[in-house]
Amino acid sequence: MAEQETPSFSIEKLYVKDLSIEVPNAPTIFLEHGNPEVALQLQTGVAKVGDDIFEVTLVVTVTAKIGEKNEKNVFLVEVKQAGLFRVRNIPEENLEPLLAIACPNILFPYAREAVSESVTRAGFAPVILQPVNFEAMYAARAQEQNKAAQA
Repeated sequence: MAEQETPSFSIEKLYVKDLSIEVPNAPTIFLEHGNPEVALQLQTGVAKVGDDIFEVTLVVTVTAKIGEKNEKNVFLVEVKQAGLFRVRNIPEENLEPLLAIACPNILFPYAREAVSESVTRAGFAPVILQPVNFEAMYAARAQEQNKAAQA
């Protein structure tokens, strides 16, 4: 019986759920000179899909613009990197941080690779995303939720 109560966490499957890249101003955008301004957006989502199985999705959106006022879109890449994680006997107070911090940390390198590869295949220099502090993101989101609850 002790085996059944032992906390466990495992990766069941990692996969790209959705991947898109747009180069709306091709081919003239390839004639532009200068370094584009690159913006990054991150979102995470969690869904329970079975007994002790959770799907965690990390959405990474990278937008590059160029021009005096960054008015021209160079490219837009969106990757939905997902994973199925089996979580057993984890205390309730530890479950949310596990799914919101540890799982995105596992998914991020795969999403980073998909972004870099997609941008390269579109004809641009690879975009290497810097590491992300998902713990700080989780803490900031929790703080916002506390402020909203108090208002």
